[in-house]
Amino acid sequence: MNKEKHPGKEGDEGERLIALNRRARYDYFIEDRYEAGLVLQGWEVKSMREGRAQVADAYVKVIDEEAWLVGAHFTPPSGTSTHIHPDPTRTRKLLLHADELRKLVGKVQRAGFTLIPLDLHWTRGRAKLEIGLAKGKKQHDKRADIKQREWKREKARVLRDR
Repeated sequence: MNKEKHPGKEGDEGERLIALNRRARYDYFIEDRYEAGLVLQGWEVKSMREGRAQVADAYVKVIDEEAWLVGAHFTPPSGTSTHIHPDPTRTRKLLLHADELRKLVGKVQRAGFTLIPLDLHWTRGRAKLEIGLAKGKKQHDKRADIKQREWKREKARVLRDR
């Protein structure tokens, strides 16, 4: 049974949503999804526990067969130690299996796909990033999606009013 993920609510399987990239589904066709771990510093984990992370403007870059999260913003907590100078937008390494990484590298380089972060969540106490293998939508694709969404809303309204 697929449980809905809610911010701040603990699910049955121990998952909790931290940040969601709503723009991703609007701008891209998501072909495939992967879950990656993150290499984080202590203050970043505290920031994520407070729900102060953002992945909306981020993207995933593959350099030398390693995946990196670029542009994600983690707001430093106010109680950060004075000898640490946190960089909220530093590039963070993603942890993926070697065969997954090889497959992603091939599709990104040859097939014209891009890697985008979809959401940031907790799985069994560990921070995970769901990344999507995606192709960009054209303007007419976005218009078609909007029309379809509006039609579903109108249909639901008509059926409800009967």
